Amino acid sequence: MGRTSGAKNKASTSAGSPRSPRPESGGPVRRRLRLPELVELSLTPYPLSLSTEMIMAMNAEASTIQNKLKSVSKSIVEIEEERVKGDPNLDAINSFHEKIQQEGKLTPANKVKLKSLYVTARSDAEKEAQLIRNALASIYEIRTIRNELRLQAKHSGNKETIRRGALMKMLQNTAQTLPLWIGSPGEEPPALCGAVQAESNYAAKAGDMVAALYRGSDGEENWILAEVISYNPSSSKYEVEDIDEEQRERMVLSRRRVIPLPTMRANPDTQPEALFHEGDIVNAIYPQTTCFYKGVVKSSPATAVDDYEILFEDSSYADGFAPPLRVAQRYVIGYKEKKSKKE
Repeated sequence: MGRTSGAKNKASTSAGSPRSPRPESGGPVRRRLRLPELVELSLTPYPLSLSTEMIMAMNAEASTIQNKLKSVSKSIVEIEEERVKGDPNLDAINSFHEKIQQEGKLTPANKVKLKSLYVTARSDAEKEAQLIRNALASIYEIRTIRNELRLQAKHSGNKETIRRGALMKMLQNTAQTLPLWIGSPGEEPPALCGAVQAESNYAAKAGDMVAALYRGSDGEENWILAEVISYNPSSSKYEVEDIDEEQRERMVLSRRRVIPLPTMRANPDTQPEALFHEGDIVNAIYPQTTCFYKGVVKSSPATAVDDYEILFEDSSYADGFAPPLRVAQRYVIGYKEKKSKKE
């Protein structure tokens, strides 16, 4: 399986392959959550090769998912109730500030009253934040269970077939729905949150997406997007599978040839230190491909839903870089030099 490397060679890759490239407010704003209807989860029909025991296990997991979806729906109602309950206190704070501005002074009595209102507002915010964390915890559990179901079906002979367009859409959706880390005040972002690297002893789990340094038959090496099949702690080697549907090649690689991808997005408003910054050298997936290429960060995400702007190396341009392209946090990792020494 041959792969091109370097921005200049990207254009020569077949156009149809996933590897190929280029193809002002008058008052406080109240956000109201629209409560979604609880939709029954529809799982992929079980293949005939699955055993009765596995079908029963999957049915049990599906029931667990439904219960957790109900819990999430209940949490959304509680979050909205808590938000509405705190609105009068926020209105009072705004009114006090308007009064102070009109009078041009802050009297001792108003200072005490304002401090009391802020203490209450902080308490209300902490309660709302905890409810949000609880809802997110249930959502993360649902994601984990669904991924485990997928892996069970896959290991039981249910071969996944994903068209190129669907694969690109799936990768984009996975990046957009990557959990946003919300920590307590003063809490440090954990490993694999945004640009925070994994601990040295961390081992990716089966089903995790990673960047894998693959050596083709021509001896050329490229970082590709792959899925972990297993990890052997005795040999410190991974078995991974190329995410590219056309390739689906499995390979055994040492730890240094596998880099775990971020499992959480960093929030620029609260954890800017967990992001790569302008001028940082990174490896990033070139849009509409499943290969990582060397680039430089032009700009970091401004909000939790924004992407990086990456300048990919390209010798065909005078300054050596192609125009900036947007890449999600999920697919931007620290740059790691390729080593010519064979394992």
